[in-house]
Amino acid sequence: MHKESELRPPLILGDKTWHDITEDVCRPVESKANKWWWLAFSVSSAALLWWIISVSYTLGTGLGVWGLNKTVGWAWDITNFVWWVGIGHAGTLISAILLLFRQKWRLSINRSAEAMTIFAVICAATFIVSHMGRPWVGYWPLPLANQFGSLWVNFNSPLVWDVFAISTYFSVSLVFWYTGLIPDFAVIRDRAKTKMSKRIYTILSFGWVGSAKNWQRFEEVSLVLAGLSTPLVLSVHSVVSMDFATSVIPGWHTTIFPPYFVAGAIFSGFAMVQTLLIIVRKVLNLEDYITIYHIDMMNRIILITGSIVGVAYITEFFIAWYSGVEYEQYAFINRATGPYWWAYWSMMTCNVITPQLFWSSKLRENVFATFIISIFVNVGMWFERFVIIVTSLHRDYIPSSWAMYHPTWVEAGIYIGSIGLFFTCFLIFARVFPVIAMSELKTIIKSSSEGEKKKAAKHSNKSESHA
Repeated sequence: MHKESELRPPLILGDKTWHDITEDVCRPVESKANKWWWLAFSVSSAALLWWIISVSYTLGTGLGVWGLNKTVGWAWDITNFVWWVGIGHAGTLISAILLLFRQKWRLSINRSAEAMTIFAVICAATFIVSHMGRPWVGYWPLPLANQFGSLWVNFNSPLVWDVFAISTYFSVSLVFWYTGLIPDFAVIRDRAKTKMSKRIYTILSFGWVGSAKNWQRFEEVSLVLAGLSTPLVLSVHSVVSMDFATSVIPGWHTTIFPPYFVAGAIFSGFAMVQTLLIIVRKVLNLEDYITIYHIDMMNRIILITGSIVGVAYITEFFIAWYSGVEYEQYAFINRATGPYWWAYWSMMTCNVITPQLFWSSKLRENVFATFIISIFVNVGMWFERFVIIVTSLHRDYIPSSWAMYHPTWVEAGIYIGSIGLFFTCFLIFARVFPVIAMSELKTIIKSSSEGEKKKAAKHSNKSESHA
């Protein structure tokens, strides 16, 4: 068994055994939900109900119930769509890229991050459907046979690329997530106390018996899916950015969008992982597995990607000035000093200034500070998408058509309701699925647990004293 350096922080706290891990991770699934879970579920379900009412009203009445006008034809719908797709990036990055780089610290957080990806992409898809206006013809962006009436899609449109990129991303992420769950479903199946739960988890575990052949295939499939997922992390948000970058609107028509959107997506995704995991570790008593070291490592990634995003903001201003195009220059000056200046400076404060606090190791390792900053980051990333879309559109080439955009209660309901949809799904996930990949976590107990490190330190001290 490969032993780690004693200087490395342990990834599992306490003198845990394999049985302890099984008990700790299965407890939330096998025990009854506490009052805090029911309170959170009630709030998220109420928000989900508001979402159902708002979406139904939109589809029944038409997009005129939104605050769109002749200048701002896209607003909260596309803002929220891009925001949710961005949040979905951290899960696949943690699972795929960190797996390929053999980073052991991913094992306590990858399951929740993958679930977050699935639910965030579902929330993003709801905005695609609702802003179509006529979702009953939502199959038109697909490459259909000519029997449907020569509706072959326009492959020059990045909106079509969106359909392919996001559906592929969702499919691969879903398979990756489910594959990792199979060994853990088998553990819950073998511990099940009722016939119904045993039957359900037997179906979900696909006949897993834990043999060497099972594990060999599990490892192979995980590596193949990780290899497929890695380019998707880069491609999906690049394609989303091209919804804007391929247009000729000042403020959008720029080649920096793809890398800048990818960095921003990872930035917001890791912030949402932090928000969720800090709550999960406390509510489900998993502090021994989701440690301060895990929080510190994710904060470092937030710091790096936040700095990249900050450089991108400055680069945009520089290129607008350097281009000598007065319309491009006006678009960026209007962002910072125009009627939506408050959104721009909220974005700059939350995304550029706030993450720089993580240069301090004390703040990186402070759970409360991390929780607050992670919320600030996601607020800032929402404002970033709002600023890019609304401030670039609300003042076009014809001053007589300039109009301010104001969201209606319907748009607010769809947005807040999508957050309710996300948390409802995540809370159900935390109740019926193990939130930590316990079968994979057991593989590092001999090398990375606190108990084993203490034993190794005692052994090395004895060896030195004998020498």
